[in-house]
Amino acid sequence: VTHVTFILAVVLLLPPSAEDLPPPPPPPPPHLPRFTAAAQVRVTLTLLLCALSACCNLAVLYSASRNHRKRSHVRLLITNLAVADLLVAFVVMPLDAVWNITVQWLAGDLACRTLMFLKLVAMYSCAFVTVVISLDRQAAVLNPLSINKARKRNKVLLTVAWTMSVVLSIPQVFVFHVVVIDSPKRFIQCTTYGSFSSRWQETLYNMLTFTFLFLLPLFIMISCYSRILFEISKKMTEDMLSNEVQLRRSKNNIPRARMRTLKMTVVIVLSFMVCWTPYYMLGLWYWFCPAGLEETVSQSLSHILFIFGLLNACLDPIIYGLFTIPLCMRHMYFVNLGLTDILTHIKCISSGSSKMSRDLFCVQ
Repeated sequence: VTHVTFILAVVLLLPPSAEDLPPPPPPPPPHLPRFTAAAQVRVTLTLLLCALSACCNLAVLYSASRNHRKRSHVRLLITNLAVADLLVAFVVMPLDAVWNITVQWLAGDLACRTLMFLKLVAMYSCAFVTVVISLDRQAAVLNPLSINKARKRNKVLLTVAWTMSVVLSIPQVFVFHVVVIDSPKRFIQCTTYGSFSSRWQETLYNMLTFTFLFLLPLFIMISCYSRILFEISKKMTEDMLSNEVQLRRSKNNIPRARMRTLKMTVVIVLSFMVCWTPYYMLGLWYWFCPAGLEETVSQSLSHILFIFGLLNACLDPIIYGLFTIPLCMRHMYFVNLGLTDILTHIKCISSGSSKMSRDLFCVQ
């Protein structure tokens, strides 16, 4: 009996074999996204921005189409910017609103790839056209005598900008696809899941997109406007030191134009930076530390930052309109849409026959 008791004690103390263990509990079901209250607010604000951006930018195109007699290179730039902003208004904003409402993707694989491609084209085009405007303003201030070549130069730069927007967006067609899960219930999503064999590849792709979409345009814009401000400051100093009263009188409207140039360039850069920097910084955080972001940042804040970025498409026509009207229009009136006609009858303010005295924004 003692021997049997000892054997039973040893057996009970031994760790159980794998065959004796009970089956492991099933993994917790994945957390599926829902149409939360924060998402509802995001949809409402996105649709409002969509309507505002569409009205403002369509008004710009309508105004540009009314005057066929004279087309300045500045008008060409503003028209292209309006087209880029309309892409955001008609592709990015409705897509984001509908996707938040449906939560999952219901449009199929082809629409998934196509719309992700068009979404990035729209965002690239806004950034690149703004860069072209920056380069044009730099050329107008630093090399005013080459203004006759401006229209041809801008056409080339705009062609490059739109081509780059399309080419850089092509990878979206290959990395995005529809993924279906069946547990705990059937759920369909348009995602990049499974397109990259490792995490670093996805991070590299996102970083390249971030560089071309934000860092590179921002660097070029800051460089251009820094040179503009330096040149304006230098010329204003020269004017102040000049003792030729008559010459100073003939340049009376140059300082005003330069000051408006200064204000406009600052507003352009700040609008781009203020609207998009918070959202892209949040994206950087997510790409390198997704777990930390989910624990620290609320979903509501991510919604707010994205909407704040979309606001840039609404501000563009307003900014250019506000800074163009006082300088370039002899008559200001309202179109039937109730918006200021910011492009009709653009004429440059000139003093005498000197091209140097023309307004910096409206040189033909």
